[in-house]
Amino acid sequence: MTSLVVMDDTFDLAEMDRALAGTPFAGKLHFFPSIHSTNTYAMQQAEAGAPEGSVYFADEQTAGRGRGAHQWASPPGSGLYVSVLLRPQIPPAEILWLSLAAGLAVREAVRQVTALECDLRWPNDLLFGRRKFCGILTELNAEVTRIRHVVVGIGINVHQEKFPPGLHDIATSLRMETGREWPRQQLLIALLQSLHREVSGLSREAASGILQRLEAASSWVRGKRVRVEEGPGFSGVTEGLDARGFLQVRTAEGLRTVYSGGVREA
Repeated sequence: MTSLVVMDDTFDLAEMDRALAGTPFAGKLHFFPSIHSTNTYAMQQAEAGAPEGSVYFADEQTAGRGRGAHQWASPPGSGLYVSVLLRPQIPPAEILWLSLAAGLAVREAVRQVTALECDLRWPNDLLFGRRKFCGILTELNAEVTRIRHVVVGIGINVHQEKFPPGLHDIATSLRMETGREWPRQQLLIALLQSLHREVSGLSREAASGILQRLEAASSWVRGKRVRVEEGPGFSGVTEGLDARGFLQVRTAEGLRTVYSGGVREA
């Protein structure tokens, strides 16, 4: 992957702490010039007792991970690679709400910083047109009735000017969409502030609000012909989200619910 490295696009943790005052993230920022995977490290730190609100972010990941078995290319100086440790007071069965809320948080942060309106592909990929610029990986450790901890990993393509042939048609970056550079620190601050607002309001009562905002923010949840990569896979037309936040797809055999599979345009 070819990237544009912006030499002065550095992170000032003291300045970030001041900007994040009043959120659970202030004083808990951990930056790495290079790391294997911020999500892997955050999960390890969570097991060791790290406090809620700990944020782990890096200039480069050497083994960045996406959903499923996918890798997330994380060249130095090119993107925002961040994992946030949370301990939400919701049942494990409702963890999807956190993933959906995280997608909305990223969308709002990007809008605030760049004025761009991006699309949400269920459950939490973010795109411009058909090309993806952000992925979210949510991992948790839970018992039957309670969540011990959750790590929300977010990767955003920021400074890339182009991608190799295998990704050229499906990947993009903020730089490619606007023709200009965007400071990653400003984007990260906006992201954490937005995530704090979303998580603070996360409750059973807020579920209907999340559903409504997703319907408004996504062209994928209703009327989109898709291919679902779940088991043997199936195709159909999206028909909204159910009360639990799962995607509904109308197929030739009837209405089906997508629980975990990847969703692609058919």
